[in-house]
Amino acid sequence: MNERRRAATHVIVDDVTSPVLAEDDHHHRVRVLRLRDGENVSVTDGRGAWRVCAWSDGALRPVSDVVREPSRAPLGVAFALCKSDKPETIVQKLTELGVDTIVPFVSMRSVVKWDADKAERNLERWRKVAREAVMQSRQVFVPTIESVVGSVQELVRIHGAGLAVAEPGGGSMGDGVSMIAVGPEGGFTDDELALFGSSVGLPGGVLRAETAAVVAGALLVARR
Repeated sequence: MNERRRAATHVIVDDVTSPVLAEDDHHHRVRVLRLRDGENVSVTDGRGAWRVCAWSDGALRPVSDVVREPSRAPLGVAFALCKSDKPETIVQKLTELGVDTIVPFVSMRSVVKWDADKAERNLERWRKVAREAVMQSRQVFVPTIESVVGSVQELVRIHGAGLAVAEPGGGSMGDGVSMIAVGPEGGFTDDELALFGSSVGLPGGVLRAETAAVVAGALLVARR
């Protein structure tokens, strides 16, 4: 990690054995960051492999061996859709923390409910936000951001094993919990809560939905 932190910038490439920058990333490094020849750039494929390169004549020249981080048991946060740019903030911060799976879903009390086209456009945007957050935070794993799940019932059906709900008064997080579901501002309905096998209490007072999602992610990753 120290080598990645010391590098002038960190980028995602398709193949760390023959690293080539995407056009947008190349433009940003040249025109905005104004990289100079000889500066180090760390590169990752977003799947755990990374190495250090030197910037030379507008291209990447490998100067270290490829490092492959060991695979890890995935940890996830599911969050109920919320208004404005809050979902982007949730995705960004969970990525910085190192959460592996991010699942947006619709609950009974969700104010935001999108049609398929809008959901797909937002999903594309969130994946771009996650990619940028990986590079900013020097991560080597790009999280999986799943398509919007249409109900809590469907969420539990897909992710039931290891899924717990964040709820005031909930218990401590057991070893078997690998994903925490965070509800909307109005909370889950009683029928929805009954679908979950276990609950987890989050620290603090009454948290905003986006704050609760980040806290849930921090608890999971801290246990790792």
